[in-house]
Amino acid sequence: MGSALSQKYIPPMAILIILILIHSALATAASLDDRTAYEVLQDYNFPVGLLPEGVKGYDLNIITGEFSVYFDYTCSFEHNHFHLKYNPTVKGSISNGKIFGLNGVYEKRFLLWLEIDQIVRNGDDIVFSVGALSSAFPVTDFEMSPQCGSGGVGKLRAKPFVSLYRGS
Repeated sequence: MGSALSQKYIPPMAILIILILIHSALATAASLDDRTAYEVLQDYNFPVGLLPEGVKGYDLNIITGEFSVYFDYTCSFEHNHFHLKYNPTVKGSISNGKIFGLNGVYEKRFLLWLEIDQIVRNGDDIVFSVGALSSAFPVTDFEMSPQCGSGGVGKLRAKPFVSLYRGS
């Protein structure tokens, strides 16, 4: 009988720890409600300029990193012969310095729109990957969010290489 009773007993310290964990998870979720998508990007070591102006909302699973970002319309812009296009819904997964499984962001190369599948922060560079090809740009080129339908904000200059990139 003593063993059955001990199996049902939960120590007060365990209950306190569980309550603290539930409270901190709720507080984290509530604090995300107050943060913009641009601020969340910075939390993951990315500059705000990876997203153009006009984000209407976002969803983020803080456990898995899966996210969706919402715009009212398709957004495209150009920086020094570099075109990007964002669908009204952009999806992917994010971790510190890496966005992967990306859907809804396109780079115009030559005459084709190619979907960017990964963005990596590599030191002072941002690396866009389209399949096996990649382009690196200085982080400073993404300090401000570009405006849709414009020539963009600031200068976006690719480093003069396209290479195979194997991110970590």
